[in-house]
Formats: sequence, structure tokens, C-alpha cells
Amino acid sequence: MTARVAFQLQIAPDMIAEYIARHSPVWPEMLAEIAASGRRNYSIFLGEEGRLFGYYETDDDAAARAYLAASTVAARWEASMSEFFVGLEGRADQAATPLVEVFNLQDQLTASAT
Repeated sequence: MTARVAFQLQIAPDMIAEYIARHSPVWPEMLAEIAASGRRNYSIFLGEEGRLFGYYETDDDAAARAYLAASTVAARWEASMSEFFVGLEGRADQAATPLVEVFNLQDQLTASAT
């Protein structure tokens, strides 16, 4: 079963342009690690004042998190990105604030069809 995972992070508002630049593009080896972890359909959105909203899908989020936690590539990436985050203890890929899904269109359409 596919898990939909959403999270939020806060970056320093004065570092937004640099944060965007670092993601344009992300290191190819980091992209490969994200895919190898089992995360897919991964997006990060930027809101007001440096608020980030992330979303991805995976079959096993605990396994994906463990894979990235053990990855030397992910450790280097997260170390290079740590200067951007406000109020975060630890690596962003491990410590982002999870969000609770309260509505999904497809789930409700499927449930109402039965």
C-alpha cells in the first residue's frame, strides 16, 4: 500500500534565493539515493516567509527513512543544507515536522462508490 507523506520545514527568509539555487539542480547522486530509498512523486513547495511543504509517496516510509539515514550521500547533502533551516534539531530528512492527511479525493471517491 502506498503511503502519502507530507512534511513542513522552515528556512531562513533571507536564504530563500540560495535554497532555490541549491535545488536547481539537486546533485545527481542525491537524486539517485532518494529514488533508491523508495520515495517517489517527491515535491517541495515554497510558501511565504520561507515555509516549505514537502510531499512524497513510498511503500514503506520507515524503510525509506532508514535507507537515507544510513546513506553517506544523504548525510553530505543534509550537512550542506543544514545552514538553511530554522528551529530544526538534526537532519532535515529525519527531523521534518510530519503533517496529518485529513482529506484525499481519491480515497473518498473510492469509499463512496462502494
